[in-house]
Amino acid sequence: MLNNISHMEYLEGMEVIDSNIMDKVLELVEGYNYDDYTEKDVVRALEKEFLSLEDYAAILSPAAMPYLEEMAKCAMEKTKRYFGNSISMFTPLYISNYCENQCIYCGFNCKNKIHRGKLNFTEIEKELKDIAATGLKEILILTGESRSASGIEYIAQAVKLAKKYFSTIGIEIYPLNSDEYAYLYKCGADFVSVYQETYNTNKYEQVHLSGPKRIYPYRFYAQERALLGGMRGVAFGALLGLDDFRKDAFAAGIHAYFMQQKYPHAEISFSIPRLRPYINNENNNPNDVHEKQLLQVMLAYRLLMPFAGITISTRERAGFRDNVIGMVATKVSAGVKVGVGGHSEEEKGDKQFEISDPRDVKDIHKVILEKGLQPVYRDYIYVAE
Repeated sequence: MLNNISHMEYLEGMEVIDSNIMDKVLELVEGYNYDDYTEKDVVRALEKEFLSLEDYAAILSPAAMPYLEEMAKCAMEKTKRYFGNSISMFTPLYISNYCENQCIYCGFNCKNKIHRGKLNFTEIEKELKDIAATGLKEILILTGESRSASGIEYIAQAVKLAKKYFSTIGIEIYPLNSDEYAYLYKCGADFVSVYQETYNTNKYEQVHLSGPKRIYPYRFYAQERALLGGMRGVAFGALLGLDDFRKDAFAAGIHAYFMQQKYPHAEISFSIPRLRPYINNENNNPNDVHEKQLLQVMLAYRLLMPFAGITISTRERAGFRDNVIGMVATKVSAGVKVGVGGHSEEEKGDKQFEISDPRDVKDIHKVILEKGLQPVYRDYIYVAE
């Protein structure tokens, strides 16, 4: 323990739900030895229409690396079958970068000396207007993880403002209780993104030194509480390179898989971030997670869960993003700013990490068309009751 807080025990006010998914995931990850798999296991898995968890374990193993081309062909076929030629576009909007957590890999770390900022409602609406002017109809609202600086009412008002301009609203904030998710859903939020960072409980304790994020099970069950609160969809992911990336990728996949089984109505998606440099730590790079390994993880997610959305981040370079669009990725960000604001005026607070692809909406739109695909700005329409 650090700071006298066990990372596996809930704090006061944290909702405990009746679920055994965490125990199932941790048990399977503990028993996952990816070096046990052979090329025969990989070939056998690629011959199947739908993969078992054992097949999934095989195609995430080092033995699958020589079969990336075959995996890509299978993944592209499934992507086209279930998503057609459509590629959804969105952009994130950071409205605050205040944080109460001491996470050693993140630029928003409460101990990191950065310029903190928070948009007021007038500034939020101006940002939303300028983003909407690009044609985008989907927005992801993000904050640092601080209930004191970015309370539920503040986020709720931001969601209500976004609803005036966007048909789909995602939120990437600190984990909430199910009644709080229900409130934000009522305000207009559709999706919740929460990333476990690493599923290794020991590593998780080592890299989350203090703050509410230190509590592993509360974060793990955030997506389930979001669905219990009525959210339409949830996103999963691990920060690849923070620990053993194959085990973390395996864990994120089976976490999403079990959730899809339990909540078949939910829209499940993946994001696949890698460690990136940030202010005061320019050497924060992924360990042994190169583009081939990143591609393997994306392909494995598609083959395990053909219906799941997969987002490719601006953390990755333009060439890599262009190659995976349509093959495996179904959603792409554009015109990204990772500081607080920055779409209308200068950024009001420092950025969370460095991006690799600064292209705007028009540039990404053009790339999608050149690949013979269809950019989608609006994929959901609300009908008045």
